[in-house]
Amino acid sequence: MTVTERTIRTNGIDMRVVEAGTGPLVVLCHGFPELSHSWRHQLPALAAAGYHAVAPDMRGYGGTSRPEALDAYDILHLTGDVVGLLDALGEERAVLVGHDWGAPVVWNLALRAPARVRGVAGMSVPYVPRPERPPTQIWKHVFAQSWFYILYFQEPGVADADLGRDPATTLRRLMCAVSGEPTPESLALLSGPRDGRGMVERLPEPERLPDWLPRADLDHYASVFARTGFTGGLNWYRNFDRNWELTPELAGAVVQVPTLFVAGAGDPVLLMAPLDTMRPWVADLRDVVVVPGAGHWVQQECPDEVNAALLGFLAGLDA
Repeated sequence: MTVTERTIRTNGIDMRVVEAGTGPLVVLCHGFPELSHSWRHQLPALAAAGYHAVAPDMRGYGGTSRPEALDAYDILHLTGDVVGLLDALGEERAVLVGHDWGAPVVWNLALRAPARVRGVAGMSVPYVPRPERPPTQIWKHVFAQSWFYILYFQEPGVADADLGRDPATTLRRLMCAVSGEPTPESLALLSGPRDGRGMVERLPEPERLPDWLPRADLDHYASVFARTGFTGGLNWYRNFDRNWELTPELAGAVVQVPTLFVAGAGDPVLLMAPLDTMRPWVADLRDVVVVPGAGHWVQQECPDEVNAALLGFLAGLDA
């Protein structure tokens, strides 16, 4: 199955997309720090099953525009990019799939524009209802005595320099640390002592690359981030409070569209956002698939299991 790429104008930016197949539209939104390349195993499988699978480099990443303004990365811009993509493709509705930061994008779009969403599949990051206070206020209280990666990401320039110093090392350590079953050392990604270390120094150096991450794929990620830096992706984190301020109407909102959730059993994100917290806030949760042996990068670590879950969900929508 041939995978092609092109650039599409959407919501005031140029968005690089890779795509395969024809049929009902499925849009695959990646997270941090990834690219459309993270869906390399899903694109041909979806296309072979009769779908038009489209995976963009999200705003700030890869071959897509990287606006300088920090507030250009708030949730209204991010969801607007996807709506504009649907418009550019001539489609009224699509199934939206989001992994990591892509998950909040598709969750929010399912709430803000449900008429454009046939179904939503969140991966790794469960739907979390809007909190009563700005998120960074909550984290500053919870992690008052310790280092926490999301708070570390807030100061412009700091994490950018840390992660960008040697993108190959950053990506190798990060992707290996939170894949498979987490170890106490790998969980240093989330929180640890305030001892002056940045993020990359906290991550263990892997003995070898896991089978799911061939050298060629790691080299691809590293070469792209060496060119673009990490600021675009980090700016998504710097809009947590702005996103909260911009969406008061979402307080108490329930996701109504048909929903699938997929995560690796070893994903440390589930320690921060337990699955049971999501269930009352998703009205039509068709399935929850927790993949044994997988960590955070579930669609890359266990593509067969993820593809089967996606195709089963899509078949149910088409029935």
